[in-house]
Amino acid sequence: MPRRVEFNQIGGPEVLRIVEAEIPEPAAGEVRIAVKAIGLNRAESMYRTGTYIIDPVFPARLGSEAAGIVDAVGPGVEGLAPGDRVAVVPAFSYHDYGMYGDLVLAPARAVAKLPDALGWTDAAAVWMAYVTAWGALIDTAGLGAGETVLIPAASSSVGLAAIQVANRVGAVPVALTRTSAKASVLREQGAAHVIATGEADLVAEVGRITGGTGARVVFDPVGGPGFARLAAATATRGMLIVYGALDPRETPLPVGQVLGRSLTVRGYLMYEATQDDAKLAAAKAFVLDGLASGALRPRIDRTFPFEQIVEAHRYLEANGQVGKIVVTV
Repeated sequence: MPRRVEFNQIGGPEVLRIVEAEIPEPAAGEVRIAVKAIGLNRAESMYRTGTYIIDPVFPARLGSEAAGIVDAVGPGVEGLAPGDRVAVVPAFSYHDYGMYGDLVLAPARAVAKLPDALGWTDAAAVWMAYVTAWGALIDTAGLGAGETVLIPAASSSVGLAAIQVANRVGAVPVALTRTSAKASVLREQGAAHVIATGEADLVAEVGRITGGTGARVVFDPVGGPGFARLAAATATRGMLIVYGALDPRETPLPVGQVLGRSLTVRGYLMYEATQDDAKLAAAKAFVLDGLASGALRPRIDRTFPFEQIVEAHRYLEANGQVGKIVVTV
C-alpha cells in the first residue's frame, strides 16, 4: 500500500504521520508519479504550524516539490508517458495535492521532464527555489546586467538560487547573512559580495559597493524591523520585493524612504508565475536551460530518508542549513 504524510492538527514536526493511503488512477489532466525524492520548503513548516497564507484542512497533506517516474497519465495528458523521468513544479495549492508520499498525483501542467544527467536529489531541489527567483528577479523586477540586488537570508535554497539567477543575467548579487560564519560558502556559491548584517553597517556597505547609489533590487524573505535598513540601502526608484515573513515581528513601512526616493515595495508569491501558463513555460525553459549549461546548480545541504520526515522538519526549523533539504524515497 502506498504511503503519504498527513497531519490532523497544527503543531511542531511531531504532528506529522506516515499513513497508508490508496492513490487513485489519475483524473483528466493529472499524472501519477512514483516518487524518488522530495524537496522541503519553509512554507511547508508554516502550513503545518498554521502560520501560512492558507490554513490547513484536515487531514492535511504537505509538499509541492518532488522528482520521480511517471506511473500513469490521465485522459487528455499530452507530452508525458509512463516511464518518463520528471519533477513537479510548485503550481498548486496544498489543499489540492501533496508531494510527501511514495506515489502521488500531480497536475500535468506542473510537471517537467528531466534531463538525463540530472539526479533525483538535485531534481527535487530545483523548482521552488529557481522559479521563485526567476519570477521575482527576472519577470517582475526585470533585473539586468550590472544592476545590484540585495539577497537577505542568502544561505537558504531560494537565496542561493537568486545568487545564481542574478549571475546568469550579469547582475551583481550581494548576499546578506547575520554573521560571517557562512560568508565563504556564499562566495563559493557566486555571491559578488557578502555582508554580515550583525557585524557591519548594511547601508554603509551597500553604499561602498554601489558607489553611493544603492541597490536597484532587494529580494527579501524576512521582513520585520530590519526592513527599514533595506529600504535605506535601496537606490532611487528601486524595488523591494517581499516574498516571505521569517521575522514574525511587525514590518515597518519606512514612508520617508519610500516617498523620498520613489521606491516600489512589492509582495511576491511564486504562484504569480506558476498559475500563468505562458510564465510557467518561460520559467521551465529558463531553469532547464540553466541546468543544462551549468549556470544553475542546486546545493544540497542534507538528505533524510522518507521514514525520518519528522527529523527532517526539525532540521528545517533549526535554520542551520545552507541550501536545500531533500527527503529520499
